[in-house]
Amino acid sequence: MVATGILATGSYVPARSVTNAELAPRFGVTGEWIERKTKIRARRYAAPEEATSDLAVHAARATLDRIGFPAEKLDFLIVATSTGDAPLPPTSSLVQVGIGARRAACFDINIACSGFAYALAVANGLVATRPGAHALVIAADLWSRFIDPADRSTTVLLGDGAGAALVGPVAEPYGILGTDLVGYGEQSSLLVVEAGGSRRPASHETVDEIGHVLRMRGREVTEFALGTVPQAVKELLLRTGVHHDDVAHFVPHQANGVLLGKLAEQIGFERASTHLTLEEYGNSGAASMAVTLDHAARSGALKDGDLVLLAGFGGGMAVGTCLLRWKAEEPG
Repeated sequence: MVATGILATGSYVPARSVTNAELAPRFGVTGEWIERKTKIRARRYAAPEEATSDLAVHAARATLDRIGFPAEKLDFLIVATSTGDAPLPPTSSLVQVGIGARRAACFDINIACSGFAYALAVANGLVATRPGAHALVIAADLWSRFIDPADRSTTVLLGDGAGAALVGPVAEPYGILGTDLVGYGEQSSLLVVEAGGSRRPASHETVDEIGHVLRMRGREVTEFALGTVPQAVKELLLRTGVHHDDVAHFVPHQANGVLLGKLAEQIGFERASTHLTLEEYGNSGAASMAVTLDHAARSGALKDGDLVLLAGFGGGMAVGTCLLRWKAEEPG
């Protein structure tokens, strides 16, 4: 077993910014009302010619370029997404071609907004047992294609984006100190896309019913997060022997700004910096944690040796947490 950590990060968000002022008239509210309820001012929408794999390729290239790591040296390429280009091939296979990662084993993970944490945990296990290996983890979602424009609960929240992290060997005491993944399948009906799978294949009927978009029971999702995430974080810190006061940075899934404030308070992260990008990017699903981590890294907020805790939660239902000691990037 070798110590593994994040060697570099990168991200990409589409150019088009959709503001609250643009959406508010549709729902008979004001832009200020949306911001007050969510802390979101805008979200990004992909261009018509962009698919999820395109966003992922941009984030992947940004990550590898940060330290000059050649794509052909990647051993694993993992894409976390619930909005892949198509049912087959895996989005990761398309990204492989896009960046030239010719020898990488490719696969996708579909666990919605916890995807980045889950993919990091998988990458950590793969790299830790194969000395010298490197894994590129990409979280990408394009939710603007899977929302009902008449559904306020999802439309004001969701946007598009991609973030990535290169996982490889690091010197102790740096790296991933622990991960924790928990599933709550009995509550899976809280976030669903009903049609398009083997139970309800695409048909004229499913299209007419608008069955291919995300449906969310918002209040119950909030209750789920408040009832599960603080406990998951507590258990991870206990298992790794870290006190919550020693955590310098909290990088949560960018679900809703009001909810995240409550989560940080419940966990006891008064001293930690809670990093947010949802003000300008909204909730980009699996990508949101990865994009936010990259912004924190590029801003210089993450210092060498800082403890960083990531927490994802959402569809499945699922919770994924990851605690790591930050290693400053070393340019190639």
